[in-house]
Order: sequence, then structure tokens, then C-alpha cells
Amino acid sequence: MTFPVYIPFGALKLHPHLVFETAAYAIAFRAYLLLRRRTGDALDDANRWWMMAAAAMGAVVGSKALYWFEDPALTLAHWREPAFLMGGKTIVGAFIGGLLAVETAKRLLGITRRTGDLFAVPLCVGLAIGRIGCFLTGMDDHTAGIATSLPWGVNFGDGIARHPTQLYEILFALALAAFLLRRMQRPIVPGDLFKMCMVAYFTFRLGCDFLKPDVRVFLGMSSIQWACAAMLVYYSPDWLRWLNLRDRSVQSATSVLTNEPGSADLTSGGI
Repeated sequence: MTFPVYIPFGALKLHPHLVFETAAYAIAFRAYLLLRRRTGDALDDANRWWMMAAAAMGAVVGSKALYWFEDPALTLAHWREPAFLMGGKTIVGAFIGGLLAVETAKRLLGITRRTGDLFAVPLCVGLAIGRIGCFLTGMDDHTAGIATSLPWGVNFGDGIARHPTQLYEILFALALAAFLLRRMQRPIVPGDLFKMCMVAYFTFRLGCDFLKPDVRVFLGMSSIQWACAAMLVYYSPDWLRWLNLRDRSVQSATSVLTNEPGSADLTSGGI
């Protein structure tokens, strides 16, 4: 296999990133619409579109901002070059930026209910599809792993068998989507589905990125890993609750769903 693997489209050969990133957005949005029809939505159409617009804008800004911190020395050397500044992005930054933007929009609009659960599974689906494009792009995408002697190592064109970390992420995202779909069938605290998605993904990236040749900015970790660690701290009240109060999870969810007093303290943090 020669990388990048271009996708034939009539007389054209399209870059895999363009094809699969476009497909990721389209299919993830269709998955969101399907889930919304099946489960309903706590928000009206106007507020839901505001949330989606905020998430999209925040994701664009966040994906660029964290990319600039991936290699601080390189960014400082090229900070006056628009092509460099606009040339990369990171999914972790997109998730963080989207989260912060939605929380800000909710405060401005006076929305207090949790709004992110409908996005959890579509995010996983879009992530899995988009990473196919990353894999087929090869070394140019800067998502391939470090050298490995494992039998599934992939030569992306530089003569070195590397961890196919893109494929690891695809498998993880699909498994997470399946878990979240099953979890939707049981009572759950509003907002927890989205939080589970975020906690699982940030945990995965924190570990998986040790298999990538990223610049280590501090204590042997990259900027992306530090961002993941910070988000796990942000969500710590939630994952600690899941670990420590398993026997009360159904009771807590029922209390929230029936608006019983004292249930609001279980839903802090996250969209």
C-alpha cells in the first residue's frame, strides 16, 4: 500500500482526508438526527441550533489553539506564517473548544439543563470515520505511531513499521459507541452519557499518545496529553461518582428524571 491512498471519484483522485472527514460530518449528523427522533430532545429547535453552532465554532478555535501548542518551538518559529497556523488541528482541542463554547452559550441563553447526551454516539461515529482518512493519509497526517516490532505494524512509507494508532482509535471509538448505545437503554443521570464519552476518550488519548512520536513538553508528556489530563481533572467529580456510587446510580438517575429534591448536585460539570 502506498500512502496517501487517494480515493478515485470518476476522473478525479480525492485526498482521503477530504473524503472521510466530509463523510464523518455527514454521517455523524445523520446519526444525531436519528437519535433525536427516537429519544426526543429536551431543547427546542432554536436553542438546539444555537448549541450546535457554538459547538462548531468552539471546535474550530480549540482544534487550532491546541495544535499550536503541540510543538511550541516550531510554532514560535513560524508564528508569522498564516499557512502554518492554519495548517493543522487536533481532535482533543476540538472537543475541549466545543465544550467550553457550549457552556458559554448556555449561560448566555439561560439554559441550565444538560444538552450533550444526543451528541455522544454521533461523536464516536464521526471520530471512527474521520480516522480512516488519517490512516490512509499516512505520515503526512502526523497521527502514525512510533516504531514497533508487533506483527500488525504498518509501514506508512518511511520504511519503518509503526503502531497504526489511527486504527486503534477507530476500534476504540466503535466500541465506545456500542457501549453508549447500550447505556442509553437504562436510566441515567442527564448529561452522564456525554460525560462518559468525554472521560473515555480523554483517558484513551492520554494512554495512546505515548505510542506517538509527539514532542514531549513536560514530564514526558505532550501538550495533548496534558490537555487530556486537565479534562479528566475537570470531570473528576463525575468519574469518582461513577466509581464510588455504583449501587446508587439507578436511584440517582431516577431522582433526576423525576425532579426529586437534592438531585441537582449529581449533574454538575459538562454539557
